[in-house]
Amino acid sequence: MSQLVTIYGGSGFVGRYIARRMAKAGWRVRVAVRRPNEAIFVKPYGVVGQVEPVLCNIRDDASVAAVMHGADAVVNCVGILAPNGRNTFDAVQAEGPERIARIAAEQGITRMVHVSAIGADMDSDSDYARTKAEGEAGVLKHQPDAMILRPSIVFGPEDEFFNRFAGMTRVSPVLPVVGAKTLFQPVYVDDVARAAVKGVTGDASGVFELGGPAVMSFRQLMVQMLDVIRRRRLVLNIPFWAARVMAFGFDMLQAVTFGLVRNGFITRDQVRNLRRDNVVAEGAQGFDALGIKPVAMASVLPEYLWRFRPSGQYDAIKESARNLRSS
Repeated sequence: MSQLVTIYGGSGFVGRYIARRMAKAGWRVRVAVRRPNEAIFVKPYGVVGQVEPVLCNIRDDASVAAVMHGADAVVNCVGILAPNGRNTFDAVQAEGPERIARIAAEQGITRMVHVSAIGADMDSDSDYARTKAEGEAGVLKHQPDAMILRPSIVFGPEDEFFNRFAGMTRVSPVLPVVGAKTLFQPVYVDDVARAAVKGVTGDASGVFELGGPAVMSFRQLMVQMLDVIRRRRLVLNIPFWAARVMAFGFDMLQAVTFGLVRNGFITRDQVRNLRRDNVVAEGAQGFDALGIKPVAMASVLPEYLWRFRPSGQYDAIKESARNLRSS
C-alpha cells in the first residue's frame, strides 16, 4: 500500500500545491480542513480515492489525532494574516503547530514539515511574527528532525498579493502601499511545494528560508505588476504613522461590530510587519541546500495576471493589430 501524508490546511494556497505534488509522487493524501465540502477540488489531483478532504479543527486534540491516524508523515500549512473569532494568532500559529507535532510524536510519526514565514521572531512586537516563532519552537520541541520552511511573500495564480493589488487597478487610478521601500524576495508557490516534498520524503530536515531570485522593494513589485497588466497607475506610499491611524480605525470597527465587519484592508499588526524587510537572512539555508532552482517571478506573473489587462485575454491581439496599422 502506498504511503499516506496528512496535510493540515491542504486546500489553502500553499497546501494545495503540496497535495498535488505528493499525489503525483504516488502518495495517498489526506487534506485536513475545516470545510471539506469546499475542498472537493483537490480530489482530481490523484486517481479515485487517492486525495481526500477530511474535517479537522487544529484547535482540538481529538480532531487532529483522528485525521493523522495511520499517516507516515504530516505537513502543517495552516496560518492566518489576521485573527478572527477563536482563530487567534496564538491558537492557530503557536498552539496549533505544537499540537500537531506532539500528537504526531505520540503516534510514532517522525517526518513533519511546518510552513512558517520569514521574519518569525520570539521578540517581535508583531503578534504574527511572534506566534510564527512560537509555532516553530513548539514543532521542534516534539519533532526535532522536522523541516521548517520560512518563505518570503508567496506568489502564484491563487495568491492574495498580486491578485489583490491588480484588482484595485480596475477601480482606482492610485495604488496605495504601506512601506514602499520595504524589501521582499517573492517565491513561487510551487517552489515552496517542491521544498516541502523533500521534507515529507525524509530527504531533508532543518530550517530553510525560501526566497526567489530577485529582491525588490514593495514599490518595485507594484511597478512590475503594472507593467505585466499594462496599466498606468500612481504608486502612492502611505507613511507608517498614517497607516497606523488607518489600521487602528479599521481594527476598532471590527471590534465594535463583534467581527461582523471584517478588517480586510490593513491591521495594526500588518503595519508593524511591513516595517521590516522580508528577505532571506545572510547565511541561512535556502533553495541551494535543497538542490532547487527557484522560478523567476517575471516568467510566472503574465500567466495569471493577464485577466487584469484592459482587454483581458484579447489585449495582446489588440496590441498586435495597432502595430500592424501603424506599420
